[in-house]
Amino acid sequence: MTATYFNKFIKKCLFVLVFASCGSDDNSSGTSSNLEEPAPGETAIIERLDVTVNQWTNEFLGEVLDAGLDIDDPADAIAIEEIRRSFRLGFEEPNSGGSRFLEGYVVSSDESGNFFEELIIQDTPENPTAGIRVLIDVSALHTFYEFGRKVLVRLDGLSLGIENGVLTLGGLDGARIRQIPASQQDEIIEVSEELATITPLEITFDDFSNSLLNMFVKISNVQFTSEAVLTDDLTFAGEPTDDIKGERVLESCSSGRSAILSTNTLADFNRLKLPPQRGSFEGILSKNFSGDTFNLILNDPTGLVFEIDERCDDGIECLGSSGDTTVIFEEGFSVTNFSSLIAEGWVNVNVGGGIELFEIASLAGNRYPKISAFRTEENPLEVWLVTPEIDLDGSTNEAFSCDIEAAFDDGLFLEIFITDNFTGDGTTTEWKPLKAAIPRAPGGGFGGFEPVGPINISCFNGGVRIAFRYLGGDPEATTRYHIDNVIVTGD
Repeated sequence: MTATYFNKFIKKCLFVLVFASCGSDDNSSGTSSNLEEPAPGETAIIERLDVTVNQWTNEFLGEVLDAGLDIDDPADAIAIEEIRRSFRLGFEEPNSGGSRFLEGYVVSSDESGNFFEELIIQDTPENPTAGIRVLIDVSALHTFYEFGRKVLVRLDGLSLGIENGVLTLGGLDGARIRQIPASQQDEIIEVSEELATITPLEITFDDFSNSLLNMFVKISNVQFTSEAVLTDDLTFAGEPTDDIKGERVLESCSSGRSAILSTNTLADFNRLKLPPQRGSFEGILSKNFSGDTFNLILNDPTGLVFEIDERCDDGIECLGSSGDTTVIFEEGFSVTNFSSLIAEGWVNVNVGGGIELFEIASLAGNRYPKISAFRTEENPLEVWLVTPEIDLDGSTNEAFSCDIEAAFDDGLFLEIFITDNFTGDGTTTEWKPLKAAIPRAPGGGFGGFEPVGPINISCFNGGVRIAFRYLGGDPEATTRYHIDNVIVTGD
């Protein structure tokens, strides 16, 4: 922790103590202003947040065109991203006419310490179309601007640009957006009497896009990974390896997709254990410090409503007997019979948009698919390896087994699923987790191949697919896996 950050944290604690001891004779929020409109006598131009965001977008696109770039050409993507990160829309002090004020609704709260010296505002209490982050050098902002409070932000002298991957409003310091000084707080941010009820925008992980950043969203039917809550029993951000932020993987029980929940290590709930149940998330869609990965951020732990005890990855194993008299499907990835994963009908896809995939490796003449997030610079890294279709119509009492080797273990990041209704796209298929005990290994070496199964799959019929999902991330979730001898037997 830097000295500056520590001093700001102490300042925040002292402010809260002083504010609490002062008391009040009424139930006011502690706001220093209670204005529906700017100060009397001031000519004001009040505009919606989405109008300002559209202005920023249009001027940014103008910069792209002036540079001779095509927004739809993948070859120009890197150059366009550089313009996007550096582009700043400045608002000049008015020479005549009125000051420009931006109106919006506060959807962040720093009461728990998970936000620090920043406000997140969106344009409407429900069905928002735009959101921004406002940087201000003031602690305990929730005592001035409660969740749902309508505010007016004077734009004169401020700048709008991308910081940490999200649209940010503040002063301009060189090429960066800086915090609004505390001395200018009352001059720049006016508080309305309106305190609205915020209705979260319901989305899924598949909906994530830059247009939804800085909005209060709800994502249903999610849970933390079994590794996080059942094996390692993790806290939100209180582990020795957590530095500034704790990052925990939330996964969708509907699609199998995942996202990162980011929690400040100074949040007052940082040492709470992650809930093992499943349910819904309500909070802010943002990005990580580098601005290259979507993150979810809670205002406080009540944003997780995890009330369903049954997890969606408890794993299934069919009842009854299983047989081994007939080999229905077998793949040993041998040198003589196996050309490549794709050529042999396997589906091998990185659903996060990266380039890392399962690849064929070999040792002492033995060939097998391997996967690891180590040095991939992908976080999260989610890759699915799906078998060709396996026909179970001509057999009974089927069972699945394979051999798996783990290596350089820093967590359990492999799961096995089955489906009898493969859509052709692993992210839209309804998968069922198999009750598979994935081997563990030493942190500094290889664990050796160990058998997994046999697992009874006789309650499935027709054509089935079995999938191996790797869900890790560089640099802290990088366990390496080798898979071999994938077999389905029956009678």
